[in-house]
Amino acid sequence: MRVGITGARGLIGWHLHAFLRTIPAVKVVVADRHTFAEPEALIQFVSGCDAVIHLAGMNRGDEGEVARTNVALTRQLSEALWAAEGQPQVVFSSSIHIDRDTPYGISKRKSAQLLAEWAVQAGGTFTNLVLPGVFGEGGRPFYNSVVSTFCHQLAAGQIPEVQVNAPMQQLHAQEVARLIFSVLTEKRTGEIRPPGHHLTVTDLLTHLRSLADAYAQNIFPALRDSFERDLFNTYRSYLFPHHFPVPLTIHRDARGELFEAVKGHSGGQSFLSTTRPGITRGNHYHTRKVERFLVVQGQAQIKLRRVLSNEIVCFEVDGASPAYVDIPTLYTHNITNVGQNDLTTLFWTNEFFDPAAPDTTAEEVALHA
Repeated sequence: MRVGITGARGLIGWHLHAFLRTIPAVKVVVADRHTFAEPEALIQFVSGCDAVIHLAGMNRGDEGEVARTNVALTRQLSEALWAAEGQPQVVFSSSIHIDRDTPYGISKRKSAQLLAEWAVQAGGTFTNLVLPGVFGEGGRPFYNSVVSTFCHQLAAGQIPEVQVNAPMQQLHAQEVARLIFSVLTEKRTGEIRPPGHHLTVTDLLTHLRSLADAYAQNIFPALRDSFERDLFNTYRSYLFPHHFPVPLTIHRDARGELFEAVKGHSGGQSFLSTTRPGITRGNHYHTRKVERFLVVQGQAQIKLRRVLSNEIVCFEVDGASPAYVDIPTLYTHNITNVGQNDLTTLFWTNEFFDPAAPDTTAEEVALHA
């Protein structure tokens, strides 16, 4: 399946692209601003696609400009679909704001109408995905979501404030990605309204403060359900990389030394490994797992790269001064023994390893020409 994504650099687009990389049978192509600037390039983009996921648009800004931009981008895509004379499945990222007569809501309704008309007349298929608030790692503060804003402020030591304690629904971007893939594989059409987690803005801030307070004390909070886990993963993504590695307090007496490696309310699984000099472990990424690396003996280099990016972050750690690195979701990572003797590492994850659903996708940290 060849899947085209517009708006692939946005929050949902990045999460969707990262998720689809875990599916070997899917090839992703993206349309960026340059593609939309050249009508022939946009026609070529849609021509080779079995499915097109339309995510490009504006969320914030002058209301008139937001509305005009969203409709104009959709009209360009619709015209390209007509010119290509194909019949791909088109999935549009709409919003529950279509129920309101705001410029943004009206622009989403008009955009869905343009694509639905193309599907009816051209024999294509169309799915209108009406989403609640979407949050996740990589979200832009003060733009994508109030979750992103609060997480950014808490991670920066600021004091978030609730302006309006409105009720809302929130859905993690990886949940949206999985939903879109199921829509494609099951050929679901028409309007789909996935439910989000119901809470108020004050509830959200209370949740996030609790997570941040526990983590500041080197305690993994109780991740009671997937929503709590997704909130925690989103919050800690704003601490990376400046927060790590975190040194541990070593207690010494006549008997020897002791330090607390992992404290938490969510169970999980711990394991130790030894690694020979010069050997590298890892080169994979996770979409949901919370994971800690802690070298207890030897010298190591931990490298990480955000999926779909080129920048590599490197940490040097030594068992003589124990310090942990918690691995962000959607970062491919590895650990290399750079010492002369065996490396001993403690690993911890918040869930038991399940061979049937390992949440582990192989990808080299190093970029090859």
